[in-house]
Amino acid sequence: MSTKKKTEETSNGKRVKSYIQGKWLTEGSESDLISAIDGSTVATLVDTVIDYKSALDYGRSVAGPELRKLSIHQRAFKIKFLAAYLMDRKEKYYELSSHTGATRKDSWIDIEGGFGSMFVLSSKARRELSDLPFHVEGGTERLSRGGTFVGQHICVPKHGIAVHINAFNFPVWGMVEKLAPAIMAGLPCIVKPSPVGSYLAYEVFKDIVESEILPGGSVQFIAADKPGDLLDHLNSQDSVSFTGSATTGKKLKSHPNIVDNSVQFNMEADSLNASILGPDVTPDMEEFGLFIKEVGMEMTVKTGQKCTAIRRTIVPRKRVEDVSEALKNFLSKTTIGDPTQKETRMGPLASSLQAERFDEQLAVLEDVTETVYSNGIHEGAFTSPKVLVCHQPIKVDKVHEVEAFGPMTTIMPYDSVREAIKIANKADGSLVASLFTADDDVAAEITLGCAPYHGRFMVINRNSAGESTGHGSPMPHMVHGGPGRAGGGEELGGARAVLHNMQRIALQGSPTTLMNIVQQHIKGAETKEAPKHPFQMHFEELEVGQSLLSEPRTVTDKDVEDFANLSGDHFYAHTDPDAASRSLFGKIVAHGYFVLSAAAGQFVHPDEGPVLLNYGLESLSFLAPVAPGDTITTKLIVKRKTVRQQREGDLFPFGVVYWDVEVKNQDEILVAEYTILTLVKRKNKLDIDLV
Repeated sequence: MSTKKKTEETSNGKRVKSYIQGKWLTEGSESDLISAIDGSTVATLVDTVIDYKSALDYGRSVAGPELRKLSIHQRAFKIKFLAAYLMDRKEKYYELSSHTGATRKDSWIDIEGGFGSMFVLSSKARRELSDLPFHVEGGTERLSRGGTFVGQHICVPKHGIAVHINAFNFPVWGMVEKLAPAIMAGLPCIVKPSPVGSYLAYEVFKDIVESEILPGGSVQFIAADKPGDLLDHLNSQDSVSFTGSATTGKKLKSHPNIVDNSVQFNMEADSLNASILGPDVTPDMEEFGLFIKEVGMEMTVKTGQKCTAIRRTIVPRKRVEDVSEALKNFLSKTTIGDPTQKETRMGPLASSLQAERFDEQLAVLEDVTETVYSNGIHEGAFTSPKVLVCHQPIKVDKVHEVEAFGPMTTIMPYDSVREAIKIANKADGSLVASLFTADDDVAAEITLGCAPYHGRFMVINRNSAGESTGHGSPMPHMVHGGPGRAGGGEELGGARAVLHNMQRIALQGSPTTLMNIVQQHIKGAETKEAPKHPFQMHFEELEVGQSLLSEPRTVTDKDVEDFANLSGDHFYAHTDPDAASRSLFGKIVAHGYFVLSAAAGQFVHPDEGPVLLNYGLESLSFLAPVAPGDTITTKLIVKRKTVRQQREGDLFPFGVVYWDVEVKNQDEILVAEYTILTLVKRKNKLDIDLV
């Protein structure tokens, strides 16, 4: 990256600028951003002096309150609509991405993989988190004998800002996989991409701003080589999420202001990930071919510039030659060249500087290993895949400490399963490890032996390979991060990713007071009788805590007999008096599912109304037996509500209502409790409908 002072547009017109406090900063020291393919100028980086204190205050004071007004679901819908908006513009991102050295397939992981993560995270948040500005987490904790003092955890938005410092290897995915959960958590964001490839992150960010989907001030963008004094102005409500080298991450994490104010710091550092070939696998087995393909792909996809790439290939000692030859064969068929060409399977490294660093790191490893494959290509940012062998991986520490960030791996032999585990764990923490075996006993031993040292562990055999997403693909549904060298952080993870950005707080008080705070019915809280049958009320009319108390019903012997015949359930406790006398109950009792059905008959309204259908049932517990002669009464309580998006094909706009159901006998003993979900018509359409 060459530096020069200028304010005029470059010949191609692309200038990567900072977006601070709702404005693009157009003046500053400019430096060329170079294509990895041919060294031409793709764009110029406009490095402006930024008042970071004001930028942080702006995010906290302008966007923060607006985001916090929205429910988690409303924020999640914005992420969904933003993902769709960006996906429609993907082709221009692909064109820019090629200059980072990425093939079309490489770019797909970064671009569509990033937007796909936004869709998944949005969906998971809307399915699993509360449709409130905060999330009500788990059930209540009874803290007193009489139940008048209880506890409830909730997760609330912080009154701060999320700073995202991203690596060069995934300009799009790395930006949006951090941004999406933070926005859904109610946190505005400041994005700082690596200068390398920043023109791609900038193009996507520019479209995020132009979409006007997010509230003003929700996102800011730093176009700079270094973040200046940004970290000096953070406070305890802010957070930092960093992806990059362990060395840089540790330096940032130990920043005095980060330490003094206990600023949340999430680090995902490059790590020496491993893949293990099981001792049961022979070259003629399908698992062997799958293993070779996975290692070869992880070496060449994104030219090996992945934080999840396989750096250590751990194999039985007797398979070293087989694996070496198979990898040589795979890599010899890998076409290296211009990533825009269809026949190219591996492009250049992201820059000539990255190529120099790769060579330096590789030289350290070559001093303690044997090179078994290298085709000698080295021109500009282009390089060739390298396969090394370390014959004594237990004794040689360098191969577990030095990462050459490019298309390489080191083969490491083991003599026992215990030794394989020891080698895999010797790097002291990684983002991911994988195992290829057809023996589930081997799988169990190695997986559990490795688990404490790795953030993710993938086990592959012929049964799962066809649909496997691969060793190097962290899925948005699952956590992404790792212990030790990998940084100790955690990103992604579906709804967990959103909660990771929020503050968990333990509330304590009376059930009624907590219900009114968290806007969700809590067992033991006061209820109020609904003005009419709840099944005759629209979604908007229903309020948390409204209830219906049914008329009593006495259970008869004929009820139990008829239900047994209708259901086919002739279990002895319901049908055989002699056997039932020796049961836990000492007599005939009604089926639990009869009680469930009878309760439904007590609260369901027969007439047409806003309730469309029963959507599900959760947390069913049968707490006491019901015998013929007992009388049951059912109470239906509005627990919580969730708006659902009306889609094409839906006849009505609707929401999901969660109802707590309590069934008691004549002695006021709770015999059953559960939650039912119903779809209920909405009176009004919302801005999320039919989008």
